[in-house]
Amino acid sequence: MSLAYLLLGSNLGDRRAHLAAARRTLAASAGRVVAASALYETAAWGVTSQPAFLNQALALDTALTAPALLAACLAAEQDRGRERRTRWGARTLDVDILLFDSEIITTPALSIPHPRLPERRFALLPLAELAPQLRHPQLGQTIGELLAACPDQLPVVRVSAD
Repeated sequence: MSLAYLLLGSNLGDRRAHLAAARRTLAASAGRVVAASALYETAAWGVTSQPAFLNQALALDTALTAPALLAACLAAEQDRGRERRTRWGARTLDVDILLFDSEIITTPALSIPHPRLPERRFALLPLAELAPQLRHPQLGQTIGELLAACPDQLPVVRVSAD
């Protein structure tokens, strides 16, 4: 079994329902959700002229390989009507693999650890809720240390313990 950390995000439609459906789908198709952060409302990053996101980090015990987990994440997005039109654009559901054990994977389809994790407060804050002492396999810093040094100052507000 491997331990993967995922980030769920939604900024279109019923955001809570999209995240809840993703948790159920991933638990059924990819492994056991062993921890889930609170929900956080976050300003859009990248393309800022869009609705705010709800984000949540998950810790997932999985027997899948990282590429197979990516396929399960993409299928969960498709189940919620995700359309890929604009990079960093609005979406019903986004599921990113942040970390997969301590593996470092760089392929055209998959980069683990997520390459922009250290610069995204909206990913670091919910991840730090779950695993503040977890070390980034490339940088050697803990998630808590990365959060403290994160240059992103966009607001990330805890909205529920959902």
